[in-house]
Amino acid sequence: MSSTDGRSDGGAGGVPPEQLALIRESVRKAKAPRAKPRTWRGAALAKERPVARVLVDKGVLHLDRYFDYAVPEELDADAQPGVRVRVRFGAGRHRVREGRREGGGLIDGFLVERLAESDYSGPLAALAQVVSPEPVLSEELLGLARAVADRYAGSLADVLQLAVPPRNARAEGKPSPAPLPVPGAPEAGSWERYARGAAFLESLAAGGAPRAVWNALPGPAWAEELARAVAATLASGRGALVVVPDGRAVSRVDAALTSLLEQGRHAVLTAEAGPEKRYRQWLAVRRGSVRAVVGTRAAMFAPVRNLGLVAIWDDGDDSHSELHAPQPHAREVLLLRAAHDKCAFLLGSWSCTVEAAQLVESGWAAPLVAGREQVRAAAPLVRTVSDGDLARDEAARAARLPTLAWQVVREGLRHGPVLVQVPRRGYVPRMACAQCRAPARCRHCAGPLEGQDAGGLRCGWCGRDEGAWHCPECGGFRLRAQVVGARRTAEELGRAFPAVPVRTSGREQVLDTVPGAPALVVSTPGAEPVAEGGYAAALLLDGWAMLGRPDLRAGEDALRRWIGAAALVRKQEAGGTVVAVAEPTLRPVQALVRWDPVGHAVRELAERAELGFPPVSRMAAVSGTAEALAGFFAAVELPGDAEVLGPVPLPVTDAGRPRRTGAPPVGERWERALIRVPPGSGASLASALKAAQAARMAQGGNDVVRVRIDPPDIG
Repeated sequence: MSSTDGRSDGGAGGVPPEQLALIRESVRKAKAPRAKPRTWRGAALAKERPVARVLVDKGVLHLDRYFDYAVPEELDADAQPGVRVRVRFGAGRHRVREGRREGGGLIDGFLVERLAESDYSGPLAALAQVVSPEPVLSEELLGLARAVADRYAGSLADVLQLAVPPRNARAEGKPSPAPLPVPGAPEAGSWERYARGAAFLESLAAGGAPRAVWNALPGPAWAEELARAVAATLASGRGALVVVPDGRAVSRVDAALTSLLEQGRHAVLTAEAGPEKRYRQWLAVRRGSVRAVVGTRAAMFAPVRNLGLVAIWDDGDDSHSELHAPQPHAREVLLLRAAHDKCAFLLGSWSCTVEAAQLVESGWAAPLVAGREQVRAAAPLVRTVSDGDLARDEAARAARLPTLAWQVVREGLRHGPVLVQVPRRGYVPRMACAQCRAPARCRHCAGPLEGQDAGGLRCGWCGRDEGAWHCPECGGFRLRAQVVGARRTAEELGRAFPAVPVRTSGREQVLDTVPGAPALVVSTPGAEPVAEGGYAAALLLDGWAMLGRPDLRAGEDALRRWIGAAALVRKQEAGGTVVAVAEPTLRPVQALVRWDPVGHAVRELAERAELGFPPVSRMAAVSGTAEALAGFFAAVELPGDAEVLGPVPLPVTDAGRPRRTGAPPVGERWERALIRVPPGSGASLASALKAAQAARMAQGGNDVVRVRIDPPDIG
């Protein structure tokens, strides 16, 4: 270390110069007098606790800390912990130095606490405004947000943007209704179908905190069963929180709660409600007027008082993963809440993720499953047809349906609607050679060729039309669809069954329900409507397209989507049949036939443990240009047991942008590296990555590096 006159600052008594400098700095701070809080305005300060500790709404890592401000006497009454405030924050600084007023605009923030004195000896800038005296940030919510930020290497301000909805003055000015009295404990109902299901409800009603992974039986009863778990928790005088993937699932749980309990006992938190209604419902929860919440992923931070149960349905759905920084997953947030609040935890699904299986295998949660007799009685009959059989079957040329599927559809239409699940929306997204199955590529840019409604071919990357394609591998001229979209499938089925109405449900228009009359319902995965009385049959087409994705979760996701569609079909005793067009020897297909998603998840977990893949290990993805990644890894101090995989070039989508971890500026080629650590080192990895990112931001580097903990797509 060099001194101010340029000479080497030698050590004293063998003390290294770095330590000597630290000792001198600590002595200087100890001798320096601690000044009383004062402002550059000279305004009168609050007589008690004149210092406000504020979290400014700057979602950057190098400013992820609290800042001290002086509390003017005129704001003393309203400036209470938890309220929204506005403070002067410019050029990255908030204090007055050397008696000069520092510039800066006003910025929003949260008042975290009031103190008698500050650890800073200079004058403090004053709070500019208390936006509202409504305390929206409780100590519990602040602790949860900090835990989420630390786990995902993010900033506290970013997490609070997800946790606290924007203020709506009209909703804030209306009083919340008085809380209703505690309801009685509900009957077990269909929970008796599961081993220890009734005991789980009894424990909730008695004030216990059981933790369970629930493999629900097929059918619509899951919403009522969730409602009974909520009612049992309310009967104990505690609150409950339920997070589901989408608005359709929210509507079903909402209807079940309304039917089981009277109006006013639960709040619905979804983006579709609009800002005023949603904020009004959120305030009712925070004020204690309502103690039960059901909503989508944003509800995972709902400030439920005296929380007794957190529940999540279908944790494998992509909708549970937040898109905004730091991109937390609802399951992990609820696990943190269960640990911090010591409340009950319930993870339910028709299928089973590897993360859910790990919770059971580790002993942290108990399984809630039905016996094989109940499973066989509730599930439909599942039959399989391989894609090779589909190609050899002459009867399949009319509508890509083998003879078995044709017969099942024809028989099912006599008794009700038939569901057809296709893995892609649209018309014909991708084409391949009909002889050797090689993908059809553009001659100009090697992009994928797509079939158009008019019958021609067009490149999906450069947009050029292709009129004279031939296969460079075998010389063939015939094409086939790799993955046929929902609209094309609907056209083919309409020609095959001309007297039957055909309806589609997908991205453009998602149907919630369909009547029980005979009809063909073509849907993409996750958009399947519920049929009145259940579907008479279901076809799961192009199974190889979902199983063939180059992704660690391809088999798990395919099985979850298949079971999600098959669970809407009538049970086998009522004639319900499911035909899956997929290779019957594959493990996910066999799990579907046996209706054994738990066994599939347990085997997947064992394989990942052997290979060191998540969730057994913790993993982070770091992406950016080659130069930016090199600089990042040169500065980051990773844990000693960390393993860096890569970097490798990121796959590019049709728009010329990487497919996985965010979209860089057009024209840039990004790379991605994976960092893997064994169990127990996840917190150290997140802390190291966060520190490195904060240092880069403080230095003002222009190269963007994106960090994501627990990336959903690791290839």
